[in-house]
Amino acid sequence: MAARIEHLVTSGEFTLDGGTWQVDNNVWLVGDDHEVLVIDPAHDAEAVAAAVGARRLVAIVCTHGHNDHVNAAPELADRTGAPILLHPDDAVLWQQTHPERKPDADLADGLRLTVAGTDLAVLHTPGHSPGAVCLHAPDLTTLFSGDTLFSGGPGATGRSFSDFPTIIRSIRERLLVLDPDTVVRTGHGDSTTIGAEAPHLAEWIARGH
Repeated sequence: MAARIEHLVTSGEFTLDGGTWQVDNNVWLVGDDHEVLVIDPAHDAEAVAAAVGARRLVAIVCTHGHNDHVNAAPELADRTGAPILLHPDDAVLWQQTHPERKPDADLADGLRLTVAGTDLAVLHTPGHSPGAVCLHAPDLTTLFSGDTLFSGGPGATGRSFSDFPTIIRSIRERLLVLDPDTVVRTGHGDSTTIGAEAPHLAEWIARGH
């Protein structure tokens, strides 16, 4: 039996380049009644820990290093003993939020994480940030896209450590090649599908942002 997907929305601040914005974040949990994996623990470690409950937390996966995706990670790790995983190319962003604490292990392209008998493949998708990743769970027909791909287009690239041509290349070469029925569960806002987004690639490139 495949793992199930659970969804939690938390609210707080995103801070970068001297600006601060109020944001709602999607926190995703993948697992069963016994063990679970958390993707992007944002803002409220207590709420995420409550969603985990008595289950064993296999890992805390951060799709990238922006503070609104990692700010609750150390407290959640301290509560549960679970390791924090982040791609090393986002270490500079992580350190802006947690200068005294490092992630416990590196994410790398092609790495497979397993929870409740279900594999999640790490896809390195730089652009929104250098170390941004997505997690592909074929058995769940799901992609956890972090801030790389949203309903309506790519993640933002107007701030430090981001690059528009790079995120377009990541989306075109790594994401749009997936099954069109793949559900894209994003870091913010509504979910979408690969099939719904793929026809709009040329429009995004023309907009150039």
